[in-house]
Formats: sequence, structure tokens, C-alpha cells
Amino acid sequence: MINELYITTEENDLVKASLNGDQNAFGEIVNRYQKMVARTVKGMLGDSIFAEDVGQEVFINLYHSLSEFRGEAKLSTYIQKIAINLTLNEIKRRKRFFSMFSQKANNEMYEFEIADHDSEEKREASEIVNKALLAMEPKFRAILTMRMLQGYSTKETAKILRLPIGTVLSRLSRAQEQIRNILKKL
Repeated sequence: MINELYITTEENDLVKASLNGDQNAFGEIVNRYQKMVARTVKGMLGDSIFAEDVGQEVFINLYHSLSEFRGEAKLSTYIQKIAINLTLNEIKRRKRFFSMFSQKANNEMYEFEIADHDSEEKREASEIVNKALLAMEPKFRAILTMRMLQGYSTKETAKILRLPIGTVLSRLSRAQEQIRNILKKL
């Protein structure tokens, strides 16, 4: 159970308390950012066991690397960077795994929630968008997920992914074109 004292605590104080071994402080960090991590990872991997594993790995990685956090950026930016990197690593690992068996792609599709599924139409739309996202190259999927699904600005996306702003803009444009073309086919 998270200590209610930490609900209003500033993130820098949570980091310091976590570094001093306060598990409740780290628990509050997880509580604040787990939905953001889930949206990012599921947006790139789909709603699968892989996404759950990567999501957990993000916070394990954060716990072990928290002493490296210098506070120059927001904690959410630092966590998002970990999430993107681990997700891209998982995508690469999966590609290597499938290429060992001479398969071009995994035919199984995973579903993630992009909206509340109140109706059959929303559920179908979610499945179609999910298939379109999963059909995109990871570098374009990452940009589209961050900009369109997560709501990060171009500047924030560039900083997290360590890319020039122009590269983010061109990849976003290409990603939007790709997803439109994919959606037309679906």
C-alpha cells in the first residue's frame, strides 16, 4: 500500500527518498507513471505478454538506474526514454528470433486499447488501428505513438529519442502517410 504522504510529494523528493531505500517513495513513482509506460509499450508492441514484461522491466531498470538520474529533465522524460529503449530492444529481439526460423513476421496480432470499448464499432476500430500500427516500421511506430497517442510535443519526442527535430518531423509525416495507406488496405 502506498503511503498517502507521498501522493503530494515532488518527484525530486521521491527520487531522493527512493535512493535512500524508501520503498514507499519508489512505489509512488511507479504509481504515477505506470499508465504512461503501459500506453507507450502497448502502443508499440500491442497488448501482449511481451508488453507486460517490458513494462515491468522499465521499472526494474529505473530502480537500478535511479542514481544516474540527474534531474536535468523531468522524471517522466527519463522513464519514457527507458520505456522506448526497452521496447525497441524487444522489437529487435523478436525480429532476430523470428528470422532464425525464416519467418518474415508473426501472424498473430495483439490488441491494445486505444479507447474505451463501449461498442462493437469502437472495438473493431481499435483492432484495425492496432493492426496498422503493428504493420509499421518500429522507428515510425515510436514517433507516431509518442506524438499522436501519448501527446508529446515534437521537441519532447526529439529529446527522448535523441533525434534532431527535423528527423522527428519527417518520420512523423512518413508515419502518418504509412498508417493512412495501411488503413486503406484494411
